[in-house]
Formats: sequence, C-alpha cells, structure tokens
Amino acid sequence: MFVSTFEKQLDAKRRIVVPQEFRALTSGPFDGIICFPSIEADCIEGGGQVLLDRYLGVIEELDFGDPLRSALETSVLGGMARMSFDTAGRVTLPETLCDAFGLTDWVVLVGLGDRFQIWEREAFQAHRAAQRTYAREGLAELRQAQRLSRSGVAG
Repeated sequence: MFVSTFEKQLDAKRRIVVPQEFRALTSGPFDGIICFPSIEADCIEGGGQVLLDRYLGVIEELDFGDPLRSALETSVLGGMARMSFDTAGRVTLPETLCDAFGLTDWVVLVGLGDRFQIWEREAFQAHRAAQRTYAREGLAELRQAQRLSRSGVAG
C-alpha cells in the first residue's frame, strides 16, 4: 500500500527519485512505474501493475463503444507512460506530463493506497487544505447520520 507524503526535487532531466517504499510496491512485468494524467485532480497518477489492473477492470466492465469507456481508455491508457527505474531508483517523467501540471522543481508524491499522485508543491498544499476541510465536514456529516440511524430518527 502506498502511504505517506514525500517532497522530492526534479533534476534538470526531469528525473525524480521514487521513494524506496513506493518502489517496493510496483512489482509487475517491468521494473518501474506507470503514470498518466489523473482523472480526479490536476496531477500525475501513478502506480504499478495493481493500479493498471484496477483501471482495466473498470474499463472492461463497460460495453465497447460506451462513451465513458472511450473517455477512460483515452485518458488512462492513451495518457499512460511506462517509466523504468535506473540504478539510483529514479524515473524520468515525460515532458508532456511535467508541462501539463507545472512540474519544474519541487514535487510532492502522495501515497493513496493502491496508487500515488505527483503534484507541484504549491498546488498540493492547496489541494491538501481543501481535502482536509472536506474530510472534516464529511466525517461530521457521516457521524451525524450514524447517530440518527441508531436512534431510529429518519434523516
């Protein structure tokens, strides 16, 4: 499981050292990671074979020709890059992905279970603050709904 948050610096060749904790979780047909533009946020999403299999499972549930299937195939499979680790545990991020999300210097890698995201540092700080607010409010609403359910009061 990808967990924790790491700040890393891109070098002049757009190489980034992938944390050892993340490298250990990416077993698959090659020694590296897959990355593509995230569907849910303005960042890069990445992972190993487990992530790819998860997306393929969702895509294959949809009928051929379904507009959502086509959108997912284009966004995920069409935007995907396979990056192999070098001897120092680095990968070179594609220029197109770096340009799309303003990745030029410091980046943040955020573990999200079966995947991770790579953010521009300041963009992640804003995203993290918004997510924390949403999590607090959502948890309070969930607890309130649970209390009402236990007391037998309809919401």
